[in-house]
Amino acid sequence: MKLTKKTRDNFITYGIVIASYIVFQTLASTGNLSSHMKGLLVPMTYYAVIAVALNLCVGILGELSIGHCGFMCIGAFTSAFFSKVTEEGIPTVPRFILAFVIGIAMAALFGFLIGIPVLRLKGDYLAIVTLAFGEIIKNVINAFYIGVDSKGVHFSLKNSMELGLEPDGQLIVNGAMGITGTPHNSSFTVGIIVLILALFVVQNLVNSRDGRAIMAVRDNYIAAEATGINVTKYKMMAFVISAAIAGAAGVLFSHNITTLTATSQYFGYNASIMILVYVVLGGIGNIRGSVIAACILYLLPELLRGFSNYRMLIYSIVLIVMMIYTWSPAVINFRETVLNRWLPWKKREI
Repeated sequence: MKLTKKTRDNFITYGIVIASYIVFQTLASTGNLSSHMKGLLVPMTYYAVIAVALNLCVGILGELSIGHCGFMCIGAFTSAFFSKVTEEGIPTVPRFILAFVIGIAMAALFGFLIGIPVLRLKGDYLAIVTLAFGEIIKNVINAFYIGVDSKGVHFSLKNSMELGLEPDGQLIVNGAMGITGTPHNSSFTVGIIVLILALFVVQNLVNSRDGRAIMAVRDNYIAAEATGINVTKYKMMAFVISAAIAGAAGVLFSHNITTLTATSQYFGYNASIMILVYVVLGGIGNIRGSVIAACILYLLPELLRGFSNYRMLIYSIVLIVMMIYTWSPAVINFRETVLNRWLPWKKREI
């Protein structure tokens, strides 16, 4: 059976991810990877996952969102809350799977609720509203105090004493101090599996009839509507799926750290911009490029730490080179010429 160009590209993407996993696992098992670098592998995977999610919204749907860290935050806290409450009652594997289901479902639900008013906007207006949403989520979660005892779940917006927990009750969410003691279930292997599933969902969506409708909406909103495409439906579909994938990244994040807090470092404006940089440098609409850019740009500052004062200078130079490589017309033409000459299967199908 002859594979189409799109199918080959999809398999190449999966192959790159799997090959990277094998390389890192081999380095770790042979002792050639420091403990610090091992600790960066799981964060690398969930940043790659949320970069894929954001590229679906920005590159495929064509809507600029700067609030995807808000969906990541929702997935992180809802899944961590579930895992913490059921830690003693449900075995590890089914509990972790259920935590993923809950985190993804809650992020998708909020994506739907936020998408109702937000997707009526376009361009800079949509970006500002999604940015505000991300900041609101972060600050609201910091105000929550939630505990559990034999009488059920207790909730307060004042302090933990207002919960009135029984002596054997458990404080789960402690305001700005967040959730402490979430089971450490995330691993590099789990992160790679989630990344491959995210790529599978997004790439199959893009190559489907629904994906073509979404891209038609992106290219020309009026023409798409005139040809009978339900613009609202397809915009909402892409936005909700993107939010759900961001929620999956949040589940990986929350189950990889000891204390989960809704801080600006992880869920604020700078974090959202950093993820947007991954998408732009990897190529808007290029799902594989988002994964590669996220992995390289996340690991690069740590790999350059030994260069002391020159670390950020080198990092900036790499950003510029990647931008030229990705977006310069002359470089793109040269790259396509070389690939078509040396890789026959890269030639355009007629």
